[in-house]
Amino acid sequence: MDAPVMVITGASDGIGAAVARAAVDAGWRVVVAARRRDLLDALAADLGGPSVAVPVTCDVTEWDEVQAMADEALTAFGRIDAVLANAGFGAKRGFLEESPEFWREMILTNVYGAAITLRACIPALRESRGHALLMGSISGRQVGTGSLYSSSKWAVTAMAEAARKDLHGTGVRVTLIAPGIVDTAFYDDPPGGDPLVPDDVARAVMFAVSQPPHVSINEVYMRPTSQEF
Repeated sequence: MDAPVMVITGASDGIGAAVARAAVDAGWRVVVAARRRDLLDALAADLGGPSVAVPVTCDVTEWDEVQAMADEALTAFGRIDAVLANAGFGAKRGFLEESPEFWREMILTNVYGAAITLRACIPALRESRGHALLMGSISGRQVGTGSLYSSSKWAVTAMAEAARKDLHGTGVRVTLIAPGIVDTAFYDDPPGGDPLVPDDVARAVMFAVSQPPHVSINEVYMRPTSQEF
């Protein structure tokens, strides 16, 4: 019952699922949240069932669902020691590509969803002197031509620093994890040479949360060795 608890959004596959597996392997309990309940149920069962992994259906663009996710974590495990705001997706480059409705959903997921995930979990993180992590991107430091996705990740980069300053003095640490090209459903065909894989990003997350309380890893930028931009 003393094992720490991590809440992970966008956990049904890819990086989120990899982080959940790495966390459980390191002795954490997890709350895995996403919209696709069938994948969450399979993941939670694979991780060891309800004593270590609780699945929660959650659309991070809906405040009531995000608040319910945090409440479920506290009901199931009594604490939240870390949250990873990982839910997000991309869009085609070009300001005449995609639809305005698609753009709206992406911005709500990538930016608003990350913000309300923090908002829902911060009270419990203050109690545990825990850790807030946001999934950024190399695209949040470099602007892709016509990329509204890049713009959204710049917002997440700023959000991580804004949260760090807001939580200064509470004992809560804040980390931005910003990978380059990762072999996930984000890319149909990853460009360049060998991309990162989700387990690579999961190791970065676990590195940040495994530091002693006086050490705060604020930003982790990681690329495939073959990636230039």
